[in-house]
Amino acid sequence: MTSYSTAIIDAESIAGSGTPIRVVDPSTEEVIAEVPEAEDALVDRAVTSARAAFDRGEWRSMSVEQRQGVLRACADAIDAAADRIADVECANTGIPYAQVRQGQVVRAAGNFRFFADYIGQMTAELYEQDPNYLTFVRREPVGVAALISPWNSPLALGSMKVASAIAFGNSCVLKPAEQDPLGLTMLVETIQGAGLPPGVVNLVNGFGASVGDRLVRHPGIDCVSFTGGTRTGRIIMSAAGANLKPSVMELGGKSANIIFDDADFETALDGALIGIFTNNGQQCLAGSRVLVQRGIYKRFVEAFVERANKVRVGNPRDAATEIGPLATRQHYDHVMSFVPSAADQGARILAGGDRAEGFERGFYFQPTIAEVDSNDHRLCQEEIFGPFATLMPFDTDEDAYRIANESRFGLVGYAWSRDIGRIMAAQERVSAGTIWCNTPMFRDLRAPFGGYRESGVGAEGGRAAEAFYTRQKAVSIPRRPLNLRKMGA
Repeated sequence: MTSYSTAIIDAESIAGSGTPIRVVDPSTEEVIAEVPEAEDALVDRAVTSARAAFDRGEWRSMSVEQRQGVLRACADAIDAAADRIADVECANTGIPYAQVRQGQVVRAAGNFRFFADYIGQMTAELYEQDPNYLTFVRREPVGVAALISPWNSPLALGSMKVASAIAFGNSCVLKPAEQDPLGLTMLVETIQGAGLPPGVVNLVNGFGASVGDRLVRHPGIDCVSFTGGTRTGRIIMSAAGANLKPSVMELGGKSANIIFDDADFETALDGALIGIFTNNGQQCLAGSRVLVQRGIYKRFVEAFVERANKVRVGNPRDAATEIGPLATRQHYDHVMSFVPSAADQGARILAGGDRAEGFERGFYFQPTIAEVDSNDHRLCQEEIFGPFATLMPFDTDEDAYRIANESRFGLVGYAWSRDIGRIMAAQERVSAGTIWCNTPMFRDLRAPFGGYRESGVGAEGGRAAEAFYTRQKAVSIPRRPLNLRKMGA
């Protein structure tokens, strides 16, 4: 069993003295590490470090070119440690190694490179409506950001928060999810030697209800970014709002995947499988409600079930594995609780619905498909967050849009059709922050990523991050000497 840092403060790894957090390998259920929770004094120290780094101004006052160089050096450092980081992340999360190494680690390095490029293309506003004045708008860093990352995709999403926060000159304190802190802790250790001044990127480990809460409420924190569940998001946003701290929340989803009868059948089938079973099904942007037009419904269901039954569940280190174990015992029980009983007249299991065969240990859950009679069923309204799809037919395009929008969530939506008119209607009519048309999940980091309704507030991405992590300052300067009236003369 390996010991990991409780915190990284001023570029130094620190072993705290708080309650040990047992980190479990979900493929074996063995404890692979213990991470002491950061005690209150250590959280305070991390925030103080970030504040001191910001106030010194060494990072925020760097030229854009210098900051770009450091961000790119961070990306290079991640690349150099990629195999080691992926190995730890695979053991901690149960996500197949190939998906971690070729997806999340590559994305983590790419996040730093993207924001290095982005800050080199920023522009300022200039107003000249009054001929006697020039008014321009400065963008200045907010200060110290509290960054709270999720357990389902720690490297990709945690690194996105760090890269976007510091690119604009801020300092930050990152808190990984307590379930899988190892990969992000290693990543933050890795980038400390890339030229970041001490205190710009700090990390504290611990539970959300204690360490996370103290971090959000700390008077030294200026803004909060959180990705995770909607219930927790409400608590964090309320705590931040009580102290007038701006926050961005990327929360849950229950996204509709609409497959029209004129879709490219095989491509839509492939996309639907990717949309629900990637990342062990644990993704807020999953296309978990698969809505299929009635004319092709029977054919699609048969093909979808046949393919799902062939999806390879296995050890995440096996190159052939497509789905590994769920992240924790608690989450395994949560997903299992959605399997409808024989007495449930509104839903029928078509595939899976039980522990994956051949595994005595580990949180392995079969790829599961349920057919439902109504979008009102809990399988369609509650976020399962696992490899668990629901299927439902629809008749008209209007039916599809109505069903898609009958949800308290609104993170993403999918639409499949060969008819450009239908696609244009779908992207307009589906109420969600991102619509993917004739494609599974795709992310252009320049575009905003955020949700409607209970899927979140605010967005991440290039311009969205610039708006969140900077403040606007308007500066007005007269073009020529002024002839002012002389009061009291």
